[in-house]
Amino acid sequence: MEDLIEKDLELIEKASETIKKNYDRVKYNHTVAVAIRCRNGKIYTGVNVYSSHGACAEMIAIGSAITNGEREFECLVAVRGENGEEILPPCGNCRQVLLDYMPDCKVIININNKLRKIAVRELLPFA
Repeated sequence: MEDLIEKDLELIEKASETIKKNYDRVKYNHTVAVAIRCRNGKIYTGVNVYSSHGACAEMIAIGSAITNGEREFECLVAVRGENGEEILPPCGNCRQVLLDYMPDCKVIININNKLRKIAVRELLPFA
């Protein structure tokens, strides 16, 4: 586990800005946003798409980054709530996708009320 650095706080802010613009207060179709920072410094965002077979925000952001040619990822964060006030860990399905696509990436999570970065590999032990 690692402490956050300034650019991690900027990543959280980017995710929060994304959910503030897209939060669905009526049907709650978009309640989570993700920001992914690539090794080259570019940031891609996504929001969850809720339906009977919805897609998590992680999937949307990863798809956007890959569509734009990115293959090297440094850090990601998911936020939930109208203002992105809650840092959310990836669900089990997302953990598997993250391991498949970016095993060396770090994920910002809340551990005992402290924000820390943890390696994707640590999120899915014995994969």
